[in-house]
Amino acid sequence: MRIPWIVATSAATMAGAFMLGQAAPRLNPLIALHAAKQPVFGLYAPGNRRPPSRPGAPALPETAPRTPAQLAADAIAQRGSDYIFDGGMEHDFDRGYPAFADFVKGMQASGALATSPVRRLTHPLVVKTPEIAPNPALARERIARQLNLGVSTIVFVDVQSAAEVKEGLAMMRLARNGGTRPDDVGGAPAYWGMSEGEYREKADLWPLNPRGELTNWTIVESKEGLKHVREIAAVKGISVLFPGAGTLRGVFTTTDAGGKRLLDEAGWEAAIQSVLAACKEFHVPCGYPAGLDDIELRMKQGFSVFVIGWGESGVQTVALGRRLAGRPATNAEEWR
Repeated sequence: MRIPWIVATSAATMAGAFMLGQAAPRLNPLIALHAAKQPVFGLYAPGNRRPPSRPGAPALPETAPRTPAQLAADAIAQRGSDYIFDGGMEHDFDRGYPAFADFVKGMQASGALATSPVRRLTHPLVVKTPEIAPNPALARERIARQLNLGVSTIVFVDVQSAAEVKEGLAMMRLARNGGTRPDDVGGAPAYWGMSEGEYREKADLWPLNPRGELTNWTIVESKEGLKHVREIAAVKGISVLFPGAGTLRGVFTTTDAGGKRLLDEAGWEAAIQSVLAACKEFHVPCGYPAGLDDIELRMKQGFSVFVIGWGESGVQTVALGRRLAGRPATNAEEWR
């Protein structure tokens, strides 16, 4: 079954592919997808996490950790994924940043920049940054360091006010564009395959700057943020707004007298739907951390940008989402 509001026929899919690849080429293909109102599907960056062993099951054999270059090659090989997502810097930036920087080097060496038929990033990098409000000066430094690696999308977590979003958006923009991002741009121009001057022209926030190649995703995941979700959704410059479904599950979970944890499922779902309603009201794409068991439902509800876990199930989820949306199985087919 296809989701009716996306693409109804294979002819429409072919027309969409031509438009994405030829009529409006973008270095950051997520922007072309957003502009064409196409659904977006991306995988978490692969890692060296071992699956938990089950009680009584034989011990898993020890395997050598994969290098950042090997992990990056694994990511590039997923041709159905529209982007690669990393959340490893959210809670411990100083520990997560070096590992991510090594991963970026691997992505660059593995061919993250395509030059034919149009120049584009094959898998734009989407990364979480720690909360902005507690320490704006530190947040500005961290966002700059992430952008300087060649990151295309910065994800703001636990946003609780429109003012916080506006301050964060300014941190993504150079002074020439009215922002507060430091002037140094690090290795980002090389990652994007261009001169420093060209990078400075393109490293601005879409849709505030129609020619910009950077995007922002914002997550609401607290009761305070939910109170202000309409004001947050109204901020110009947010490309995608998410309910932080996992964190909100904890927010709507209590512990009874016997120590049993109880989820207020109705309250949790209402919170998710309140973010979706704000997205629809202010015409902002709404994101969700979907899996194989719920992506079809969430697409029917109106969510259109999906963060999906790495692994076999994640690859299957991407494939299912693309099929439901009427999109080609791989990006190579779409960007001809």
